[in-house]
Amino acid sequence: MSEKEIEQEIQNKGLTAPRITPEIIDGVIVSEQYHVFAGSMLTVCALTLENGFHVVGESACASPENFNAEIGRKIARENARNKIWQLEGYLLRSRLKGNTK
Repeated sequence: MSEKEIEQEIQNKGLTAPRITPEIIDGVIVSEQYHVFAGSMLTVCALTLENGFHVVGESACASPENFNAEIGRKIARENARNKIWQLEGYLLRSRLKGNTK
């Protein structure tokens, strides 16, 4: 099930409590940088978040014949973006519990 389908199901079921949405995740990303290490098929994506924190994702291709830089960037970015869900979820849970340290 895609992220959009899950989001639509949540809305259809009227689940309205505070939560993290794909828009929130995308909204905290202010920039992205990519690097493919010389002589490798390893792609790294560093996403910079609005507070200056960096989240890193990676992708690695097993067969040189299948390496595609564009696909590597997409996979690395998605892996980095997925890490933001946990970070934002932690922040939301802390706010809901009244922990504002």
